[in-house]
Amino acid sequence: MFGLIAASPAVLQGFTSNNGALAGTLDVKTRERIALAVAQVNDCDYCLSAHSYLGLNLAKITSEEIALNRKGRSGDAKADAAVRFAAKVVRERGKVSGGDIKAVRDAGFSDGQIVEIIAVAAENVFTNLLNVVAQTDIDFPVVHAAEAA
Repeated sequence: MFGLIAASPAVLQGFTSNNGALAGTLDVKTRERIALAVAQVNDCDYCLSAHSYLGLNLAKITSEEIALNRKGRSGDAKADAAVRFAAKVVRERGKVSGGDIKAVRDAGFSDGQIVEIIAVAAENVFTNLLNVVAQTDIDFPVVHAAEAA
């Protein structure tokens, strides 16, 4: 995927800067959970495969939790609020309600963290679209969005 992004030095610079900044915000489990939910919404098999692998092996998320994340949920109450919100932001193109924002706040996320949830979701939308358009060869154990989680 980075080879694909590197076709544009400007995009590579922007992506790596954004990715590096977001790596220090929400914890890795939350970021991977969001990535899984967003990849499922966007039917991106490459990203779903990559983040299933990274979720299991890097973030140490269980396969049961990954299945929930793909449905836009989580077994962890705080993470559930973030994942539900991120999936809704993407699915509804940002048209969320005050109640949706309140639910994330009530789960313990600050306004800054809510912005970070949206930024992680947006970063994943970019990689989803890029990989769908490019039909990137999947170099992870293959997971298909069309297969029920």
